[in-house]
Amino acid sequence: MSNLDRLRVAFRTALALPEEYDVDGLEYRGIEKWDSLAHLSLVGEIEDAFDVMIDTDEVIDLSSFDRAVKILGKHDVAFFD
Repeated sequence: MSNLDRLRVAFRTALALPEEYDVDGLEYRGIEKWDSLAHLSLVGEIEDAFDVMIDTDEVIDLSSFDRAVKILGKHDVAFFD
């Protein structure tokens, strides 16, 4: 499984979305399920999936799927899909 797919799974799991849901363009509060509580769950899922520790500034900055890719890039997670 690619890192991009692992990130998609983390988003779907944290936000309780079906497997076929396209999360690539998803933004914070773009759907009702992505509220502040789900945001913390998402951070935990991402940290577990990639064995990273996301700092407070990054938690605040994690406002979309694309931002998650950029944040993980700072943690040396490579995305080639």
